Amino acid sequence: MVAVTNWRVLAARRPPGRATVGLPSVTGVVALRARAIVTAATVIAILVTGASAGPKAAPARRVITPPPAVAAVLPGPAVLVLPDDGPAALAVATSRQLLRRSPAAVVVTDGDPALPTALAEAVRRGIPVFPVPATADDPADGPAADPAGVRAELSRIGAAAVWAVGDGARRWSVAAGLATVPSADRLPAIAPPRPADLLVLTDGGAGQVGALAVAQAAGARVATVPGGDPRTGMSPGTAGHVVALGAAFGPPERLAARLATSAAGKQLPGGGSQVLFPGRTMVALYGHPGAPALGVLGEQDVAGAVARAKDLAAKYAPVAGESVVPAFELIATVASGAPGPDGDYSAEADVAKLRPWVDAAAAAGVYVVLDLQPGRSDFLSQARRYAELLTEPNVGLALDPEWRLGPAQVHRAQIGSVGVDEINAVISWLATLTREQALPQKLLMVHQFKVSMITGRERLDTSHDELAVVIHADGFGTPALKFATWNAMHAAAPAGIHWGWKNFIDEDSPTFTPAQTMAVGPTRPVFVSYQ
Repeated sequence: MVAVTNWRVLAARRPPGRATVGLPSVTGVVALRARAIVTAATVIAILVTGASAGPKAAPARRVITPPPAVAAVLPGPAVLVLPDDGPAALAVATSRQLLRRSPAAVVVTDGDPALPTALAEAVRRGIPVFPVPATADDPADGPAADPAGVRAELSRIGAAAVWAVGDGARRWSVAAGLATVPSADRLPAIAPPRPADLLVLTDGGAGQVGALAVAQAAGARVATVPGGDPRTGMSPGTAGHVVALGAAFGPPERLAARLATSAAGKQLPGGGSQVLFPGRTMVALYGHPGAPALGVLGEQDVAGAVARAKDLAAKYAPVAGESVVPAFELIATVASGAPGPDGDYSAEADVAKLRPWVDAAAAAGVYVVLDLQPGRSDFLSQARRYAELLTEPNVGLALDPEWRLGPAQVHRAQIGSVGVDEINAVISWLATLTREQALPQKLLMVHQFKVSMITGRERLDTSHDELAVVIHADGFGTPALKFATWNAMHAAAPAGIHWGWKNFIDEDSPTFTPAQTMAVGPTRPVFVSYQ
């Protein structure tokens, strides 16, 4: 079944030579590097031959212009993902979405050595190619020889001239009861359609070449997105209608959000992918501005902290094996021994106090994680205080259950705890904020050094594509004690999480070196903080 979202109707476009399905006007929904947008013919050539190539110039011949389509304009999705159910089925599905008519087509058995010839001729003439399955010689096979519905699709688009390339395709044509032309010379050249506001995405799979030939016949632009996530390497350019080939891009709602993020072009520190992990290791100073007792971040002013974070990150560069990003884990709400005016045993820093640190970090390529110690308040209420800062692409969020009190509790009398539903509420809120602001993926970190600190942790929600969820194991002491905490946190851990590690400069004995920290297993930490 085709997965679609955001149905809209556009007035019919009727380019000479072929009418395409009506396209919705949603300009700006997708962003691409200029060099990433190419013709389908070029992508086909790369997939088939492994080299960059363009279509050959068509020989001089009479251009046949079919009559305009008379069918009513069909509604079309702004973002559509076609399942890759095999080369023939994908080409048919693509044709159903993009082509209203084409007076000619080429068929070829998938994997036939004649495939490059078939594609070259189709590109020359601006007509679609349909891969077909190998079939027996017995014409009685009939419709059973055509499970993908190629024969029906050729009829729908009015392809009166069909060239079967190779013995397999000729046998299929007989079994399917299809009349074909004897040679490529009998195929017409079709006037190309006017450029449409149409982009087709491929993940580069070899089985998509037929669908890409259909795309070129529809006048589409094509971009190759390995892995199916446009946030990993695409940036500004525009298209109004997007068709993606293969389940790697879906579901369509997720792809639409990823495309919007790519279009916005907001970058994480260090640039490159708008997805946090893998590919980055973050190394952070922990603490509160002007409060040395709370961690090393507060031992110097903001300029000094930036320099120190960069120096620390540089020590990890030789051993991390990937990009190392300096970071601040900045305590935004500090656990307090007194109830304070609001009675919540938490001192909330004003946004105005934190803003210079966030801005200086952004200018210097430093990621910032706002750490919450809520006392008798709750994590979501405190997170909302800092929504303004969290709309910055270099700002994530950390939750510290050690400092989450019950109604009658006070700090230091016990270790705090939180139910997973409260954490999941923050996750949902932050994911929505990230999506609505078209921001790069955000870090959502949860501190834990005892199992009892998070009740129901097995239900921790890691499903939001907008977030990278990290469990930060911040035990201290001897290596044996630290690994005991680390291993306990890994036991029955939720799926889909990343891991963080803390080095205590004073409390650890000894403090791990960068090489020792990066050797921690079984899962290497992606976030390392120093307190």
